Amino acid sequence: MARSSAAPARGAATTTRRQRRVLVTLGAAAVVAVVAFLLVDISGDWGFALALRGRKVAAMVLVAVAIAVSTVLFQTVTHNRILTPSIMGFDSLYVLLQSVGVYFLGAVALANAPPELRFAVEATMMVAFAVVLHRWLFGRHGRDLYVLVLAGIVFGTLFSSGTNLVSRLIDPNEYQTLQDRMFASFGSVDTRLLAFSAVVVGVAVAVAWASRRELDVVALGRHPATTLGIEHRRVVNRQLVLVAVLVAVSTALVGPITFFGLLVANLARQLLGTFRHHLALPAAALLGIVALVVGQLVLERVLGYTTALSIVVDLIGGTYFLALLLKEARR
Repeated sequence: MARSSAAPARGAATTTRRQRRVLVTLGAAAVVAVVAFLLVDISGDWGFALALRGRKVAAMVLVAVAIAVSTVLFQTVTHNRILTPSIMGFDSLYVLLQSVGVYFLGAVALANAPPELRFAVEATMMVAFAVVLHRWLFGRHGRDLYVLVLAGIVFGTLFSSGTNLVSRLIDPNEYQTLQDRMFASFGSVDTRLLAFSAVVVGVAVAVAWASRRELDVVALGRHPATTLGIEHRRVVNRQLVLVAVLVAVSTALVGPITFFGLLVANLARQLLGTFRHHLALPAAALLGIVALVVGQLVLERVLGYTTALSIVVDLIGGTYFLALLLKEARR
């Protein structure tokens, strides 16, 4: 009897050690990637080069953490690991805002507008859209969460159609400027926005981390969570607000990266072999930092800026998304 009870305990201890090794390895990889990005192939003024690269690294770390955490939270509350917050229409709304801005103000005026104002308008509009959509669907009567997802998909399609319409009305000479804004860029991040973004992301991540045990229970499903004493609707509502804030800040800061969260969140769970959020949240964030920093390093030093990093990430993430769909279809 003692042997039979000792075997599961040894197995659990082995699993815990392996998970800790995974986190330590990801942390070390993130540090190595950041140091390599800062120091590799520096020429000229070290102070200027480190300041420029440090700004990029700060933006990549913020975006990686925000998108990774928001995706883990979104997949937890929707109980679906092939969904990402971008499916709610955030990316399409961001591109529509850029298109409308170029059409009414012109590319030059939009580029010369205060970055704080542009950031505030874009982030506020995306958060407001998420909150209004959520209140509209869940204000009085509790409905299935998938209704919210489907509504987000419909609005995303509507925003994309609006973008196509506005794009046809824009002066062809200004359309190139609009195209540049449709893809995430870490080279044009304004330093003045980093501190505010870091505060917002830090607070949102801290709130999510404080809810990690509740999220473990919510991941079991609505009825098990309610049976175990969790106010399921309250927890889900709070997490959806956090998701909206994190995605809005990261998108307004650098632009949309559609499949990045899907990639890092699922890879983190596969590496850890668990859905427990005290492990999944930091693992996804560290994996995101490694992916963005290494990807940008390869893009700059090997490919010579021949393409945008978000295009490469979306290509890999889209392929991974299709693989997940095929895997789920076989079950």
